[in-house]
Amino acid sequence: MTPELLLETTKTTMPFGKYKGKLICDIPEHYLIWFSKKGFPAGKLGALMQLMIEIRINGLEHLLEPLKNK
Repeated sequence: MTPELLLETTKTTMPFGKYKGKLICDIPEHYLIWFSKKGFPAGKLGALMQLMIEIRINGLEHLLEPLKNK
């Protein structure tokens, strides 16, 4: 986990689906869990979604708060 990846979760929006247009950091946990079971998208989007579920599972959302305001 790098600071750059953390920042990207607060700047990148979901490009498709039910939460299209929402920031990756704001996607509900149940949706991320669904993707973890079905398979994350390839590439950077999938990597950010995987990072976000790890942040949620480990209760580290507080790390993103200062980045959201930048």
